[in-house]
Amino acid sequence: MKICRLEDLYTKITILVKNRIIMISRRSFLSKAAAATVATALTPYVFSRGCIKKNNSPLEGKKVLFVWGGWMGHEPDKCRDIFVPWMESEGAKVTVSETLDAYLKMDKKQLDLIIQIWTMGQITGDQENALLDAISDGVGIAGWHGGLGDSFRNNVAYQFMVGGQWVAHPGGVIDYRVNIVDHDDPITMGLSDFDMHSEQYFMHVDPNVKVLATTTFSDEHADWIGGNVIPVVWKKAYGKGRVFYSSLGHVSADFNVPEALEIQKRGIRWASLSKYEPMEDWKQPVYADWGKRG
Repeated sequence: MKICRLEDLYTKITILVKNRIIMISRRSFLSKAAAATVATALTPYVFSRGCIKKNNSPLEGKKVLFVWGGWMGHEPDKCRDIFVPWMESEGAKVTVSETLDAYLKMDKKQLDLIIQIWTMGQITGDQENALLDAISDGVGIAGWHGGLGDSFRNNVAYQFMVGGQWVAHPGGVIDYRVNIVDHDDPITMGLSDFDMHSEQYFMHVDPNVKVLATTTFSDEHADWIGGNVIPVVWKKAYGKGRVFYSSLGHVSADFNVPEALEIQKRGIRWASLSKYEPMEDWKQPVYADWGKRG
């Protein structure tokens, strides 16, 4: 029975038992002695939390279209080189494209998941319609940062599908904290709050997304937003399709933060099951009682 690679197991242990049971260096972990020690101590916990056999991954056999391009400052090529090999290692059949024409050529009946990292740029009406039609009919989509949440600024139908749109990152690259707010959802279960040194995305967000993690803005760079809480990670429906988004991942090095990487991997797995599991039933009428007085 084949289990996770040692690098993947190290990532999970870093997240799940930080400051709890044992802390070891990556080098010592990868030695046989350390690996045996950790496996013995943590097998009952880690192996029940998703360090699974390759052929048990939700991505096994799934057909994925990975579309990358747009503004290169978000390093879509380097991010491609993180996620495409990982998806393939989990058994996914990945087609990689550098053109939005891929949406015109794809067969939505044969496709399970779209990963898009395409910041800014323009999408034609036919390309956009093909993309939205596929997701509405059940193809899942997942992405991160500007690659999904700041792709086509003139296309409100696209933004309606994503569930949010970037509008500012006050201060540029700064230190900020990500707070896990849903500890029961499989995407964030077992994870704790963590710190980032990156762009803190201030976003306009659909009130009916299921928020999994948030961040709180200070008044240092824009005093009128101090104390505002903005979603960082969410999931939602668009027709029959699952949509997963994380605002993390400004550059590929952001995924060196174990929690940021793990959240994105779990979100991709979740979105890949769009055609195979029933849609979760949630409604969040955020403004239902707005302005009412008891």
